[in-house]
Amino acid sequence: MKPSRILFFVLILSCAAFSQSFTIEQVMSYPFPTGLTNAGGDWPSQADAVAWVFNFKGSDNVWVAAAPDYVGRQVTHYSGDDGQRIASLRLTPDGKTVVYARGSELNSVGRSANPDSVPGQPKQQVWAAEVADGQPRLLGDMGCEQEGCEDVQLSPDARYAVWEAKHELWIAQVHGPAGAPAKQLTDMRGDVSWPQWSPDGKRLAFRVNRQSHSLIVIADPIPNLDQAFAAPESGQAANSKHDQTPLLSEVHYLAPSTERDEFPRWSEDGKQLVFIRTAGQEIKAPLIPPRPRLWSLWVADAGTYSGRQIWQSGQNPRDWLPPFAGESLHVVGDRIVFASEQTNRNHLYSIPISGGQPVELTPGDFDVEDVAIAGHGVQSYIVYSSNQNDVDRRHLWRVNPRGGSPQQAITKGDTMEWLPVVAGGQVFCLGSSATTPALAYRVTNSGRDLLAKDALPKDFPSTQLVVPKQVTFPSSDGFTIHGQLFVPRNQNGRGPALIFTHGGPPRQMMLGFHYMYYYHNAYAENQYLASLGYAVLSVNYRLGIMYGHDFREPANSGWRGASEYNDVLAGVKYLQSLPNVDPQRIGLWGGSYGGFLTAMGLARNSDIFKAGVDFHGVHDWSVRLFRLGENAEEAPDFEEAKKLAFSSSPDSSVNTWRSPVLFIHGDDDRNVAFNQTVDLVQRLKKLGVHYEEIIYPDEIHDLLLWRDWVHAYDEGAKFFDRELKR
Repeated sequence: MKPSRILFFVLILSCAAFSQSFTIEQVMSYPFPTGLTNAGGDWPSQADAVAWVFNFKGSDNVWVAAAPDYVGRQVTHYSGDDGQRIASLRLTPDGKTVVYARGSELNSVGRSANPDSVPGQPKQQVWAAEVADGQPRLLGDMGCEQEGCEDVQLSPDARYAVWEAKHELWIAQVHGPAGAPAKQLTDMRGDVSWPQWSPDGKRLAFRVNRQSHSLIVIADPIPNLDQAFAAPESGQAANSKHDQTPLLSEVHYLAPSTERDEFPRWSEDGKQLVFIRTAGQEIKAPLIPPRPRLWSLWVADAGTYSGRQIWQSGQNPRDWLPPFAGESLHVVGDRIVFASEQTNRNHLYSIPISGGQPVELTPGDFDVEDVAIAGHGVQSYIVYSSNQNDVDRRHLWRVNPRGGSPQQAITKGDTMEWLPVVAGGQVFCLGSSATTPALAYRVTNSGRDLLAKDALPKDFPSTQLVVPKQVTFPSSDGFTIHGQLFVPRNQNGRGPALIFTHGGPPRQMMLGFHYMYYYHNAYAENQYLASLGYAVLSVNYRLGIMYGHDFREPANSGWRGASEYNDVLAGVKYLQSLPNVDPQRIGLWGGSYGGFLTAMGLARNSDIFKAGVDFHGVHDWSVRLFRLGENAEEAPDFEEAKKLAFSSSPDSSVNTWRSPVLFIHGDDDRNVAFNQTVDLVQRLKKLGVHYEEIIYPDEIHDLLLWRDWVHAYDEGAKFFDRELKR
């Protein structure tokens, strides 16, 4: 064959291979769903309908689907990649109105995020819109101060919405006149949060946090709320001092103590309140030994306000308060449903509200995550997600809250399902697969029906994605580590490889697109990196969820010794054993806690890791000890703790850092201080280590702009190409 024909043949093959590739924009073009809810939420509904939020390329909008066909349709019509997220979505019992919060929480100086750097400060606000026309109307300002703090609660008749703002509760009419201002409901010492309407809609329960302790409160709004919202009389200003008088007539504390009371829940008849009690503040407790998180269940009488303990956790660390206890706490008929890890696994239990012996509802070698209650009284049942029989996925299950009934699997197979809700006796959920991003579904006897059938862009590269392999490998100190291995298609010979570590750390990467936006994006990036020829191993290191309490709470981890770094080294050892991996071209990347582990790899083992991409990672634990509580510096072992924390940080090993690194960070990060990256950069400059940086002014931790995610991931891939494909 002539040389010209050989060249032509090679070019054809190259073009054919290139035609099978996809761009980072394409693999991140999905509409990501969150906030799936049913009409009425916890209250009886008159409509068989569900609602959810779709984030499409940075624009959040509300969608609904209703009986009989359950065809999803868009309600609101916000446009543009503006970083204004929608959260705490509620759908009224009649299915006709949606209520939601829009905008980001406040930072330490009281400013909502402004990632677009637009003139004028964006606000976090509460809105309502009619499903029929989708025209938003403002109910009032919110501005809460922690990630995920948005909490809008509708009264049972959906006439009023209550939420926390400025450490107090505010209330608005859902169908009030246009421009009617929200009213301040409370004026109390401490931070007020977690409002819960009584079943008759006449009272509110909530928590008042006073730092050293917290209290559960029952409050009685003024008898005639409608009159309070009536238009002001002629000559009276709408925003007068009289107009802003708090609207509570009486406040009652339930069994007040020196402890911390949390997560109030009404009984179905409104006569009792259930809550969790944990220990109050101990100022000079040692920092290094993990602090016990003993807890108990309390029931209080809503008429006398007296309370009693009906259940107490044990003393063993497995008995301590699980991380998502509040989300699992429900009152179902005459029983309380709660979560405990007393068997090492996060399982559901129920106990009579009158007290007695708990019944384990979900025994087995798996963990329960999302919990939803369907029905009321003796007709109620629980739908939950777990990794039963499929440790690195999620499926839906059903169980009787009274115990004694066998569990029934609702979904199974190679797909994943989470966030179940029940409407009209049917189960709805969000779900994904290895090659299909998250979407909203109705669960049927034959599988899953899409609610928005044309939501996924036609050029989304599902057929070009790889199905990650489930792998396990041993860590040096006895832990079995799970991972997902992305193997490039049609790879010949040895190529570059990457370790990915998730953030959190109470997270789990799975064998498909993740249920959290941050990790859904990370999964897409791993797919993109695999398409570029990288073998990617996503490592579910110790500290993560769904492998039991002992895996999530290991000794000498985090700032107390960073033992989880052993799992990163175990992952790279596994990669080095693969025939398609070049041991001299291995890098690593991750965000947040994964950024910390990325920096650890580069600082301690530049001999192994030849390049890294560090998204907003922690680099010095010692400056974060204040997060362990007020007056941490008064602990008897504070100086020892500082030394241990620093020795467990990348900064302590920076002198052996040789490999190039790309830092990516938003300078309005509310989770990991931006100066963690600023400080490390100064250290690397002195050592002459090659570093690059991408800084997003006014962006937060979980990047709000879609284009910033795309740009960051594209630049991360290009950085690895420059450093590992030489």
